Amino acid sequence: MELIKSLILFSSAFLGGLAVFFVQKGSNRKLKLILSFSGAYLFAICALHLMPEVYSSHNPMVGVFVLLGFAFQIILEQFSEGVEHGHIHVHQHHHGPAFPYGLMISLCLHAFLEALPLASSAAQNELLFGIAIHHIPAAFALGSILLQSHISKRTTVIMLVLFAIMSPVGFILSQNLGPATSGVLSQYFDYIMAVVIGIFLHISTTILFEASEDHKFNFYKTIAIFLGAGIAIALFFSQQSYTHTH
Repeated sequence: MELIKSLILFSSAFLGGLAVFFVQKGSNRKLKLILSFSGAYLFAICALHLMPEVYSSHNPMVGVFVLLGFAFQIILEQFSEGVEHGHIHVHQHHHGPAFPYGLMISLCLHAFLEALPLASSAAQNELLFGIAIHHIPAAFALGSILLQSHISKRTTVIMLVLFAIMSPVGFILSQNLGPATSGVLSQYFDYIMAVVIGIFLHISTTILFEASEDHKFNFYKTIAIFLGAGIAIALFFSQQSYTHTH
């Protein structure tokens, strides 16, 4: 199962990035809807599963680390410029291709961190699905920026592989060093989880409250948001029902 989940995390990001070579620019609106769906889904997962889970430890410092995670994502976005939200910003340089190192480092760190809660969360499958869906538009935006920055196709593919592998690495690391083991991360896992919750809250709320191109909360985005949150809520109640009957 660990291998299958790692493959899901990898393939969603890698294939989402590769789509930049085949998908027409007009499809960006569809990717925005996927992003809205994933943002609502992640927000619901935080509220229904991750936050109750981490606060059940009754550790008063957990809230501090949630806020630190929120602030940390703000700092990361100074370098990624909102690629996690599907934003595509390309800076023109007059001296040839300029590789966006800050963008790659911040995105890889983000992808690594967001997979850490998978090892301990009771809602592991639901969270896996949310992260995988969220990776698709983020990887597409990354591939677009690399190509528009005149980075070669070969280098772009290599960078997409690097980005795609970060979440599986985070997941496997947390599986082997997290709370289910006697690993070194086990005593700090509540804090790590709290930081990731803060990151998820920042990303999901930014996606949800971001205006569309015409500065309106359009109909299709609203449907995508309610669909994402609705699926998370339905899975939550089905899980609760299963728990009570067993």
